[in-house]
Amino acid sequence: MTPQAPTPAYRRLSVEERRSQLLDAALSLFAHRAPEDVSLDDVAEAAGVSRPLVYRYFPGGKQQLYEAALRSAAEELQQCFDEPRQGLLLPRLGRALDRYLAFVEEHGAGFSALLQGGSVVETSRTTAIVDGVRRAAAEHILGHLGVTEPGPRLRMTVRMWITAVEAASLIWLDEDKQPPAGELRDWLVEQFVAVLTVTARRDPQTAALVDDLSADG
Repeated sequence: MTPQAPTPAYRRLSVEERRSQLLDAALSLFAHRAPEDVSLDDVAEAAGVSRPLVYRYFPGGKQQLYEAALRSAAEELQQCFDEPRQGLLLPRLGRALDRYLAFVEEHGAGFSALLQGGSVVETSRTTAIVDGVRRAAAEHILGHLGVTEPGPRLRMTVRMWITAVEAASLIWLDEDKQPPAGELRDWLVEQFVAVLTVTARRDPQTAALVDDLSADG
């Protein structure tokens, strides 16, 4: 009689491991479907657990789970712009955009729902989470520019560009991810230089930055 292979030992997940498992399952679902189309039963099935277990970790139900998943996604998005401040600025910005567009491509419908709003699970808290991503991105970019005290025109220019990146990403998804991600990245970097150049005509602080970029080029 051929001996049977030993049954793998069952390992009980820690609280943090189980919570991460549920969040990963939720993020995977939100990546392909709008939040209002995802139920707790869907999350439980994707994670291979029971619905009561999901409630044990998220007693606030779907709203609490969605907000927790959103925070997790927001942390990942914020890290996209966390590029080492070494070397030339524009290549650094390009690498950050590569990570950003990879996140957009991976999360698809979830990214659209996140930025477009209008979801039945949208609240002031979820809006604050999204705004936090935008503020963090702006701070990272200003840091890459070497600016600690941006004037109102420069600060507005950077925030306007971030809005343009978001809009371009949504249109990119709607256009079946055309043009290719690398081409879109280069285009967005060029737009960043262009908006800085326009602002430089009215703002000495930005003009000095544009001069530095020209010297780097």
